[in-house]
Amino acid sequence: MSYRMPAEWEPHSGTWMAWPSNGYTLGDSEADAQAARSTWAKVANTIVDFEPVWMCVNPGDETIARAFLDPRVQIFEMPLNDAWMRDIGPTFVKDSFGHLVTVNWIFNGWGAQGWAKWNFDELVAEKIGELSKTAVQDSWLVNEGGGIHVNGAGVVLLTETVQLGQGRNSSSSKAEVEAEIHQKLGTSKAIWLKRGLHRDYDEFGTRGHVDIVACFASEDTILYHDQQDPSHPDFEVSREVYETLTAAGDFKLVAVPAPKKLTDDEGFVDYSYINHYIVNGAVILCAFDDQNDEVAKKIMEQVYPQREIILVPAIELFARGGGIHCITQQQPK
Repeated sequence: MSYRMPAEWEPHSGTWMAWPSNGYTLGDSEADAQAARSTWAKVANTIVDFEPVWMCVNPGDETIARAFLDPRVQIFEMPLNDAWMRDIGPTFVKDSFGHLVTVNWIFNGWGAQGWAKWNFDELVAEKIGELSKTAVQDSWLVNEGGGIHVNGAGVVLLTETVQLGQGRNSSSSKAEVEAEIHQKLGTSKAIWLKRGLHRDYDEFGTRGHVDIVACFASEDTILYHDQQDPSHPDFEVSREVYETLTAAGDFKLVAVPAPKKLTDDEGFVDYSYINHYIVNGAVILCAFDDQNDEVAKKIMEQVYPQREIILVPAIELFARGGGIHCITQQQPK
């Protein structure tokens, strides 16, 4: 049986999300919790104008979630450790008959990081497979949805510090990892970036997810994060990524400038417009109350001319370690 992961811009049946209920995603104070819930809800309530949204909610939090969510968002009770559905949820592919299949990667808290708990999250993909009535195919690979990006035509973007990193698959060879990725996603070519953005290696980082650095916008177009300020450590990362992508083949490369804001209270930020989410008829784009928000929107309007580009505030997401793409997971039609 062969498989293919549809590109994100192909039609969706809907979007899966997870409600923030625990730990650092919810925060230490009521104000933190209010900010988290409002931000997650704003993303869900924007998407539901374009396609169904299915929100997984920790038992006991349904009433709180319903108070924030549009009535059209459907709630499913499910024990959760975290709220990054891109990573804890399934990767949907299609088999050679066109049937949806749920790929169940091994999830271990982004490489068994000391602060992470995943006793509930490691079961989420399989449970969503049951809810979506799709066959579940297990993988031996430690991997997350934010660590891959496909063009739907045989090419996948990966990062060496993720798939080959300590705590994930460091005992496997690059060839072995590639073979498993290709078998599960139906790809045949892997473009390996050496690393992700600087902030992503902090305490609550993913150690280099690709979906904040580069992504496909069509079969032959790649958007990449362009940090233009030499004082930011991602200035060198952006140049390195550009060189890697240039050497990878005949792709149209589109630079998307990073926000002008360089730091927050914790140090250099990894604010990125690459971490957007494509839905039916629209693109949900991270906004940072930054002068480059409109610059990024105009670029996206050129890249996705048939879709409405909607800016949604994302600073509270990035403060917790991710963005809009990180909290969503598409189910293809």
